[in-house]
This record gives sequence, C-alpha cells and structure tokens, in this order.
Amino acid sequence: MFAVLKTGGKQYKVQAGDVLRVEKLAANAGDKVLFDEILMVGGDSVTVGAPTVAGAGVVAEVIDQIKGVKTIHFVKRRRKHSSQRTKGHRQQLTLLRVTEVLASGADKAGVAAATGTAIARRAAHNTAAAPVVAEAPAKPKRAAKAAAATE
Repeated sequence: MFAVLKTGGKQYKVQAGDVLRVEKLAANAGDKVLFDEILMVGGDSVTVGAPTVAGAGVVAEVIDQIKGVKTIHFVKRRRKHSSQRTKGHRQQLTLLRVTEVLASGADKAGVAAATGTAIARRAAHNTAAAPVVAEAPAKPKRAAKAAAATE
C-alpha cells in the first residue's frame, strides 16, 4: 500500500519502510508523527482525495534533525565595480522512516500530528498571548450621558 502525502509545500509518494527527508518538523528524534494531509491512497484499489482523503494518514518515526547540502549563491558585478559577494544556505531537514500507511482511522491512531516549525512557533506564540485584561470601568460622566441619551 502506498500514499501520496503533502508536507512543507511538497508531495511525497511513500510506503511502509521508506526513509525520506522533509522540511523541518517540530519533533525530536524517536518521536512518532502522523501526516493527515493525504492526497491519494493506493494498493488494491486507488482512492483519490478531493482535495484530501478523509480519515487517511501516514505514521512515521523521526530518525534525526539534519541539514541539507550547502547551496552557494555567488554575485559578481562586472567591469568597473569589481565587487563580489558569496552567500551560502543549508536547509533544515527532518529525516523520517515511514512505519505504516493508514487508509482509514488515522484520527484514532493516538499519534501527534506532524507540524512544521513555523506552525509550531505560531501556535506557541498564540497560546502565550497577552493575558486577558478586565474591562476598564466606565467613566461616570460618560455613563451618565449614555443613560440620559437612552431615556
């Protein structure tokens, strides 16, 4: 059985036992994560989602957090400027081993959903938002004017 899952803006065709590198996820080595954004499940019969397959999921185990190969961006201005600049980048990746593909019942698997680091930071920021401030008491003159206006 295979599945096509979407994570980090990319699509991956996976089956049990596959090892893949995806955009960095908010998980530690040894954790199990569940991908619930499944676009297609195949095997004896093929199920294509519109846009996703309801109840399907892929369970994977995090092997390690790694960095990708370094990409170098070299900028050079020609002729009179004689300036050069080298920039490099190494993408943060998560190494996963797919343990099982679930055609249905993924919501009952009891495994935490896979979230990217940006989503995790946003969720943590929103839960640690400013404390709720009690409503300030109304000013007496304004309250009196408002009461007089309604009469």
